[in-house]
Amino acid sequence: MFSTDINYEVVTFSIGDTKSGTKMGKLQLKDTENDEILNCIMWEEALNRMDSKLFRCGNILRIVSGSFNEKFNNCLVNSLELIKEAKTGLDEAQREEYYSQLIEYINKIKDEKLKAFVLGIYQENKEKLLVAPGAKMMHHNYIGGLMVHTLECVKYAEVNMGIFFQRVNHDEVFAACLLHDIGKIFEYTIDLESGLIDYNEDFRNEWITHSQYGFSICMMAGYKKIAKMIAAHHGRADWGAIVDLDTKDLEPIYYLIHHIDDMSAKYGMTNVAMLG
Repeated sequence: MFSTDINYEVVTFSIGDTKSGTKMGKLQLKDTENDEILNCIMWEEALNRMDSKLFRCGNILRIVSGSFNEKFNNCLVNSLELIKEAKTGLDEAQREEYYSQLIEYINKIKDEKLKAFVLGIYQENKEKLLVAPGAKMMHHNYIGGLMVHTLECVKYAEVNMGIFFQRVNHDEVFAACLLHDIGKIFEYTIDLESGLIDYNEDFRNEWITHSQYGFSICMMAGYKKIAKMIAAHHGRADWGAIVDLDTKDLEPIYYLIHHIDDMSAKYGMTNVAMLG
């Protein structure tokens, strides 16, 4: 039975084209009471009536008008009501603080040449890095999310290298963590008013993925091992990895960045609301 009493949290939102050439919105909502997922679609007419800010990740909404399927796990939405607006991401002070913490980790790199290489990339691209999201939908998808994700990765690496992986080259691991997603500052665009994220088509026309970008800049600078760690961080070729971790006789170090990245994506501060 249709109910307007249920509060839903926005999980993901995207707009695509129908076969007839009109726009169609895809909205994934989570019931705030039981965490059940509701997949919604909206035709162009409904989209045109709604403010794009409604679809910000983390927003709490109610479905005012819509039609459900028999299992109540899909809905054709006609109108929505905003109950609580989510933050778009880190505020300016938080962004500067996260950037400063990342610079502190760069300064922990003992190899002066490598430190200068990583620091140069961060300083040259600071303004983009301050606002870049960590992903479009899956994790850290908010203003400044990439810095949060990257800082989680270097912290995970530091703890694990101190306890379990003492024989790995700490400089290389830090550099790989700091640069594994650096291509995302070009791969995504983010609307600073609405918080909505999209792909940068210019980047996608020139590069395959952000992994390819990170791999390429490290290779060109002569840091082949770091480049290969970045190439493997997605784990499997069908997940976007350039180096598949199923490759025979692959050195154990190439698994490390993948697992660190995966922990942050799954268990870190994936939603800006977790930052307080």
